[in-house]
Amino acid sequence: MKKILVIHGPNLNLLGQREPAVYGKVTLEEINAKLEKLANPNSVVLEIFQSNHEGEIVDAIGQAKKNQIHGILINPAAYTHTSVAIRDALLAVSLPTVEVHLSNIYAREDFRHTSLIAPVCSGQVSGFGEESYLLGLKALINLLK
Repeated sequence: MKKILVIHGPNLNLLGQREPAVYGKVTLEEINAKLEKLANPNSVVLEIFQSNHEGEIVDAIGQAKKNQIHGILINPAAYTHTSVAIRDALLAVSLPTVEVHLSNIYAREDFRHTSLIAPVCSGQVSGFGEESYLLGLKALINLLK
């Protein structure tokens, strides 16, 4: 049984009400339910975590190996473009990691075009709404086989 840590970054707890033209109408709870539905038949257990605080995300990543996590699926949200700390934590634990985004970050404001996280990940999926999470989880499951 593989364990995957799913990390939802800042403001993702507001999905469904936050800028639906950009992020859609799906809630975080609905995304989590779809991830669980995909994980279960693939013998994967998810530890799902959401935080608006960079340090809490860094702590969760840092505890991953101690918690017997095999891979990380992360939507760092706004921290994608600013967090050297999250990047360094991912490097430190050296686990297969997939970065996901609901929106196409490369089709948005210029400051969103740079991900500090993507270069330390196995891959990135963006622009497909909630499907980005499912595609990212499928990719991570395949990486862990």
